[in-house]
Amino acid sequence: MRTPVQVIAGDQVPAREIGPVTQTDVVRFAGAGGDFNPLHHDPAFAEAAGFPGVLAMGQLHAGMLAAWLSDWAGVEHLRELEVRFVAPVFLGDVLRFSGEVTTVDGDRAALELAANRGGEPVIRARAAITRRS
Repeated sequence: MRTPVQVIAGDQVPAREIGPVTQTDVVRFAGAGGDFNPLHHDPAFAEAAGFPGVLAMGQLHAGMLAAWLSDWAGVEHLRELEVRFVAPVFLGDVLRFSGEVTTVDGDRAALELAANRGGEPVIRARAAITRRS
C-alpha cells in the first residue's frame, strides 16, 4: 500500500493535460462500457441533435479525472468522488485536470477538482482522500 499524500489546505493537486480526445478513445470506451449511443460515433446523428459533431460520453472524461486523482493520491486512499458534468467534450478537445485541497480534518482531506477545455469547465468535482499529516 502506498503512503497517503502529505497535504494541507490550499495545496494544489499537480495538474495534468490529456488529449486530444480521439474517435478511437470514444470507440474503445464504448466497447468497454457498452455505451453505443449514436451521439458518440455517428456525426450526422450528433449534428441532427444540435451538436457540432460526435461527443465523448461523460463517463470517459470522468474516468480520466478519477485516474488522474488516483495516480496522485493512490486509489486505496480515495474515499469519495462526486462528479458534475458542466459541458460536453468533443473529438479533438484537450482536457486540463486541476484541483485544490480545500479542507483538512484529521487524516481526511477534501478537494475541489475540475476538468477544463481551453479554460472552459467541462467537469466540476469534489473528492475526499486519506492523507498523511
